[in-house]
Amino acid sequence: MTMFKCHVCGHHAAKSELVSEVFNLAGRRVLVERIPAQVCEHCGEATFSRETTEAIRQMLHGAGQPVKTVPLDVFAMA
Repeated sequence: MTMFKCHVCGHHAAKSELVSEVFNLAGRRVLVERIPAQVCEHCGEATFSRETTEAIRQMLHGAGQPVKTVPLDVFAMA
C-alpha cells in the first residue's frame, strides 16, 4: 500500500472522494464529474491515480462523449 503525501502541503491524511475538475483543451473548457480521487484532509487538494489520469486523457481525446453540455458564464478580474 502506498502512503499518501500531499504534493501541495505535505500532509499524509487523505480521504477517497468523487470530485469534479475543469480541463482546458486547446482553449475549450471541459468539465469532468465524478472523478475518483484522494483528497488531502488538510488543504483539500485532489490527487488522481495514474489509471484515473489515463482514463480521463482517453475520454477527453476521443474515447468518450459528453453526457451533457451546459452554458458557462465567464468573468475576468480587472
